Amino acid sequence: MELKNPLYLILLITIPCLIFWYYKKGKDKEASFRISSKYFLSNEIINSGNKKNNFIKISQIITIFLIIIGLSRPRLVDKIKETSVEVVDMMLVLDISSSMLADDFKPNRLEAVKRTAANFIDSRKSDRIGILVFAGESFIQCPLTVDKSVLKSLIKEISIVSKEYDGTAIGIAIANATNRLRKSEVKSKVMVLLSDGSNNSGEIDPRTASELAAQYDIKIYTIGAGTDQAFTKIPGRGLIKNEIDEETLKFIANVTGGKFFRATDIDALEDIYSEIDELERSEIEVREYAQYTEIYIWFLLPSLLLGLITEIFRRFIFKSMI
Repeated sequence: MELKNPLYLILLITIPCLIFWYYKKGKDKEASFRISSKYFLSNEIINSGNKKNNFIKISQIITIFLIIIGLSRPRLVDKIKETSVEVVDMMLVLDISSSMLADDFKPNRLEAVKRTAANFIDSRKSDRIGILVFAGESFIQCPLTVDKSVLKSLIKEISIVSKEYDGTAIGIAIANATNRLRKSEVKSKVMVLLSDGSNNSGEIDPRTASELAAQYDIKIYTIGAGTDQAFTKIPGRGLIKNEIDEETLKFIANVTGGKFFRATDIDALEDIYSEIDELERSEIEVREYAQYTEIYIWFLLPSLLLGLITEIFRRFIFKSMI
């Protein structure tokens, strides 16, 4: 509750002033008659008179109090908050070529990426996220959804592509992810692309695909995953050459307004996803409205009724001349 005109409360000081004046001088101003001695009046009459007088005075003070509170305009305040969240539509584009079995990330690159991607999804409470995997071709693992449990369940099912689809078609992956995001009506459209190789498959060049994404205002964060060593071991297959095309990944990020990251171990990969999480925070707009319910009538109406009742008692029942 609040008061619209709180300055009227200053008038409350008149109440103790009136009480003080009444007991000092006001009694002498009242109509009265003198008798030679209280001996001629019984205690019952005296007490009855005092009670009637006190009733009148207390009623008048309460009436004044209620009028002052009513003038201060008390009202109930009901605050309403309207929250709107500007969501981000995001596609996680993950490399599942055979090189992702390299053990420079424990237990291997793919499992490390799956774990960090799942943690990233957990942190995106209100955003729509989709998953696209690619090797020599690209495959939609999950369309855009807000169901985080479904996303994490499908991430667990991601595995290395079969031999006939092996390769690294970054351009095709970007083009297909762009197709998933281009019709989105949200303001922020983001792609997080992770690869451990260079484009060696597909009919679309990664640079051309990224320029197409930029036309649809899609921002691409690129992550090159793998150690800085020249060769990395794949258990059961021997050594493979690390061929991360940093130049192309940097171009993709720059042309779309994103950022390039280099992950040489799982800790760095976790830090990268955390940084992207901070860079692409959903915007939350909160508007607060106040709804007022005037309750001054709850004070003014009782003061009017009490004043009328007091006057009726004073003039017609107590027959006072005050």
